[in-house]
Amino acid sequence: MKQTWNDLLFAHWPVPFAELRPLVPEGLMLDTLDGECWIGVVPFWMSGIRARGLPPVPGFSRAPELNVRTYVTYGAQPGVYFFSLDIISHLAVWGARTFFHLPYFHAAMDCREDGGRILYSSTRGDTRSLCSRGGRLCPPLHRPAEFVGSYRPTGPPCIRDKGSLEDFLTARYCLYTMHEKHIYRCEIHHLPWPLQDAEASIERNTMAAAAQIALPDSAPLLHFSKALEVLIWPLRRAD
Repeated sequence: MKQTWNDLLFAHWPVPFAELRPLVPEGLMLDTLDGECWIGVVPFWMSGIRARGLPPVPGFSRAPELNVRTYVTYGAQPGVYFFSLDIISHLAVWGARTFFHLPYFHAAMDCREDGGRILYSSTRGDTRSLCSRGGRLCPPLHRPAEFVGSYRPTGPPCIRDKGSLEDFLTARYCLYTMHEKHIYRCEIHHLPWPLQDAEASIERNTMAAAAQIALPDSAPLLHFSKALEVLIWPLRRAD
């Protein structure tokens, strides 16, 4: 697939290793920097969504998405592990769960720009219809969740230094998921993130709490990226 990710906010909080370890499959090694794991709550919107060799499908090529993530390594390859991904399209939820075995959820979402700020809202309702099937993608911990806020960049875009915290959080070129007790990897290609420092006003955020993760009271580390083209390969067994 090909997509463009737009108006993306990285909001990151440090979280103790012991809190995350029970929530991530044992085969995946939790990545830490200076002894801390990190949780990201990442709102953005996608455009130009299309399968390889095909044009975008009208009505299905543009959508907001919001994910909750942490960072892991398997077989010496660092990547992203998602606790949840919310999207406005029921069809996208079905496709991502069916073909990528990812914990997608349907949510009522809105994303728009107003005076240089991105106004973003996402409300996930009752997920019992999904969870009734059981399995890794539908654990009962996925309760209704909400994110409401606004954000904007406050500095110029730049590529962050190798080995920096920003590089640790964003230089991730694959994702991992579990299916039938096996670890799967999906390769993702894009240029290094052109990150801008950012500010945000977050009115409500229960996204991590819905996955039984308690965020600290400290302010998040915030970064913004205007747009990035992304190529996504098929899911493959990582082992």
